[in-house]
Amino acid sequence: MSLILLLDNGSLRAEATKQLRQLAHALSEKAGQTIYPVSLQHADKIPIADLDGIPAQTFTAFMQQHLSQGERHFILLPLFFGESRALTSFIPSEIESLKALFGGFRFDIADVLYPLPNSEPLLDNIVYENTLTTAKLHSIPLKNIVLVDHGSPVPRVTAVREQIVNQVQAKFADDTLIEQAVMERREGVEYDFNGVLLEDWLMKKAIVGESSAIVTLLFFLAGRHAGEDGDIVQICEKVMRKYPNFNIAISPLIAEHKDLLLILYDRFQAEIS
Repeated sequence: MSLILLLDNGSLRAEATKQLRQLAHALSEKAGQTIYPVSLQHADKIPIADLDGIPAQTFTAFMQQHLSQGERHFILLPLFFGESRALTSFIPSEIESLKALFGGFRFDIADVLYPLPNSEPLLDNIVYENTLTTAKLHSIPLKNIVLVDHGSPVPRVTAVREQIVNQVQAKFADDTLIEQAVMERREGVEYDFNGVLLEDWLMKKAIVGESSAIVTLLFFLAGRHAGEDGDIVQICEKVMRKYPNFNIAISPLIAEHKDLLLILYDRFQAEIS
C-alpha cells in the first residue's frame, strides 16, 4: 500500500502544524486510510513542547525514514494553490537525491488545489463564502474587498489568485467589486505582475475616506503570515492606527472551511483510482 503525505510549505509557528494535523486526521477518516501530515521545511524547528510532545515531520526526513523501512510507493497531496517552485523544483531535486541513496521508488504528486487553466469551483466558493461570513460577522458592507496572497516570484502562482478573483467576482452583484493584493513582493518591474502591496491598497482606501475594508485570505494555515499577530494582522493594525475611523476585517483561513476537505478528498480519489 502506498504512503500518502499531506504536504504544506511549512512554518515555524506551532499552530500551522496543529492545523495541518487536524486536516490530515479528518482526511484520514474520510479516506479510510492514514494520511501523514508533513511539512516541506521549517516545522522541525518548532519546540516539541509546543506540539503536544509530538515532533513535526518534514519532507526529506520523512522520506528517508520510510524508504529505509522498505516503503517504495508514495503519494503526495500538495496543500498548495498553484505550481510553486517547491513542487516543480525543490521536491523533484530531493526525489532524485533520495533515489541515489535508496534506489528506485515510485512518487506520485496529485494536482494542486487550484490547477490552471481550469478553476476549482469549491475553492472559488470557499473564498466567496469566507468573504460573506466576514462582512456579516463584523457588520460591515460588502465593499472594499481585497483577496490577498503571500506573493510569489512565479507568474503561474499569481495567475491562480487572478483566476479566483475572476470567478468570485461573477458570484457578486454588479456593484460589488473584489480586488487583489499581495502581502509582500520583490522589488523591480519584473515582479509587477504580483500586483499592489496589501498595505498600499489599504492606505489608498483609508486616504480617500472609506470606513471599512474586508481582507479575504488566500492562505491555508495560521503561520507567521496569516496567523494570530502575523504579518497580515500587523499590516492591518498599522493602517488602522494611522486611520482610526477605518475598520479592517480579516476573513477566516481556507483550512477553516469545511469544503477544503472535499477538494483534498477529490485529489486523493484521483490518485488511487
